[in-house]
Amino acid sequence: MSIGELRRISHTGGRRRTAAERRAAGADNKAAIVFLAPFILGAVVLTLGPVLMSLYLSFTDYNLLQDPQWVGIDNYARMLGDSRLHQSLLVTFIYVLIGVPLQLGVALGLAILLDKGMRGLPFYRSAFYLPSLLGASVAIAMLWRLIFGAEGLLNTLLGGIGIESHQSWIGSPETSLSTIVLLHVWMFGSPMVIFLAGLRQIPVELYEAAATDGAPAWWRFRAITLPLLTPIIFFNLVLAVINSFSAFTQAFIVSGGSGGPADSLLFYTLYLYQEGFGSFRMGYASALAWLLLIIIGVLTAVNFWLSKYWVHYDD
Repeated sequence: MSIGELRRISHTGGRRRTAAERRAAGADNKAAIVFLAPFILGAVVLTLGPVLMSLYLSFTDYNLLQDPQWVGIDNYARMLGDSRLHQSLLVTFIYVLIGVPLQLGVALGLAILLDKGMRGLPFYRSAFYLPSLLGASVAIAMLWRLIFGAEGLLNTLLGGIGIESHQSWIGSPETSLSTIVLLHVWMFGSPMVIFLAGLRQIPVELYEAAATDGAPAWWRFRAITLPLLTPIIFFNLVLAVINSFSAFTQAFIVSGGSGGPADSLLFYTLYLYQEGFGSFRMGYASALAWLLLIIIGVLTAVNFWLSKYWVHYDD
């Protein structure tokens, strides 16, 4: 008797399945294949196919108008001397290193505040989540230009308190990236909701026992909240890093697609877009896309490796 037959017998309580049961199981399998077919087809045609095509194009010289010409690793070798690529990496890493911790810190702080059981919690939760739905949109990016422009709302507010300023905050290399980081921090809604759900899972008995022993609030936060919340922090951290590296709309709209003054807003994805659809160097743009994939993959792997030193799971 084969292993497959033994498994089938074990699933039917130690007896062989009847012909009717086998036909029913076959019908269920066919139904499953039918329902999964659109997803599988979409994954192959819309995801796997373009991914493999971009890998091929990364080794070619392709301008979208003529047939790709094989150039080997020339596109990857070109990256070593590409100063604008290096600038885009610098801008993106600064954006990630500053924006991600600030966003998660704000999200965690507001989640703790909302976890206190204040009145109108559903309203505040929805209001704080709203920026995450609107933050990466074209309309909000254009609004950001109006707020931080030379005649924008920020300068108007500063003038109202006696500080005259006609500086364009998005037009200055020293401050333009800070405005985009602020926009990123403003989109704290998604991690905040996830933090709030994690806080609701921490047993209240732990806080009550610590309070009975006279532990102050800061100690309860450090010894109870943070350790039990580390899996949620890790989850939000991984998602935030990936999303930050793929940021595009904010920099494109605020800088007008140019990368800002002195390339201070030249995000990696914006430079990739300029090379592929601005200069029609699609082969080089494909190589840039694979470099981005490698960077995100390496950073994600590092995060998972480091997680064993600070993430605590309940056994």
